[in-house]
Amino acid sequence: MASSHQASGIQTGRLAAADIADNFADLHPAYDAHEAAVAADRCYFCYDAPCMTACPTSIDIPQFIREIQAGHPSSAAKTILDQNILGGMCARVCPTETLCEEACVREAAEGKPVEIGRLQRYATDVVMDKDVHPYSRAASTGKKVAVVGAGPAGLSAAHRLAMLGHDVVVFDAKSKAGGLNEFGIAAYKSTENFAAREVNWLLKIGGITMDYGKKLGAELSLDGLQAEYDAVFLSIGLAGVNALRAEGEDLDGVRDAVDFIEDLRQADDLGALPVGRNVVVIGGGMTAVDAAVQSKLLGAENVTIAYRRGRDAMGASRFEQDLAASKGVKLMFNVMPKAIHGAGAASEIELEYTSVEEGRVRGTGETTRLSADQVYKAIGQSLVGQPEAVELEGGKIMVDATGRTSVANVWAGGDCASGGEDLTVTAVAEGRDAAMDIHASLMG
Repeated sequence: MASSHQASGIQTGRLAAADIADNFADLHPAYDAHEAAVAADRCYFCYDAPCMTACPTSIDIPQFIREIQAGHPSSAAKTILDQNILGGMCARVCPTETLCEEACVREAAEGKPVEIGRLQRYATDVVMDKDVHPYSRAASTGKKVAVVGAGPAGLSAAHRLAMLGHDVVVFDAKSKAGGLNEFGIAAYKSTENFAAREVNWLLKIGGITMDYGKKLGAELSLDGLQAEYDAVFLSIGLAGVNALRAEGEDLDGVRDAVDFIEDLRQADDLGALPVGRNVVVIGGGMTAVDAAVQSKLLGAENVTIAYRRGRDAMGASRFEQDLAASKGVKLMFNVMPKAIHGAGAASEIELEYTSVEEGRVRGTGETTRLSADQVYKAIGQSLVGQPEAVELEGGKIMVDATGRTSVANVWAGGDCASGGEDLTVTAVAEGRDAAMDIHASLMG
């Protein structure tokens, strides 16, 4: 342990191992069969199903709940997976409270929706626990497709393409697949190594080769991929983290929230992670909440989320905000970082109060200081290494409704592409839809 860490209040082992295990237990424990039947019984099976319209992957929600109600969870899983091959992970991490469950008629009538996310998890877990793969490959088409990036969009596209008979090679810069599902989501949302187990299950379709340690712009070039493959799907995510542009950003104890979450997700012993006494997270999205809550669960005494706009503008849902507050995280609104102070290591952060005028954030000149030996930046991510010749839009790869880029035979989806929200479920839908368009193009 570096002495600057010890001096600044950052240390390992703040909590006993048993307490950490309790803190990082499953956020929404799984239903058993009886609980699932009772929950399914609350569904009205609406004819026009507003929940389906609210689902980015358009799962037939009334149908799969009816199948659970009838005692056929494997059939329910097939209904889910037909639309969303990563339905198991989406059931765990999807903000259902602002999507399908918010649209549920029961939510409007009673303020208590059908627990669609937990029912989806119940069904998909049944199939995965049986270790069966409900799909088989079509006859080989003789076509080869390169997928760059093994996150939700890339895995979704790869599975659909393999199922349609194409040979797929998935490249990823890291040493294992999963993207944000593996590296970027709070540990209490994806317990027992679920992300990796889901990838292994998905690969049972066959026809998919994984090739790790290969990054676009380094080991891979778009020209080279186009020459070797019949089509290319880019799902490279957003690897860059925006700068605070505040004095003291380079001090020890200041780091990217995504790096902290990745370290936590890959750690064998959570108690060995260094944690500050006073932690401040800058940002207002899901990453900010995940970093803040997990700091608290690791034993930080004071954890604050500092966000430059008001509560309603936060990217994190009200459920996530309330979760943070319930764990003892303080939420500060209308403040932005002005400077981080300390001798070599962070000890204090200076925040300036803000006002929002005509949509723009402005400093008011009034400041406040908080003790901070760890400061996490969660202020948005950016595309790193623009793929050659591909047009951008708003800092992302420009795509049409089916994921086609400005370059022939190159598609893109997920967080790196322009369009929908940066959600796992949206990425899965974009990968699936691009795969269908690639298939139509290759066979056309």
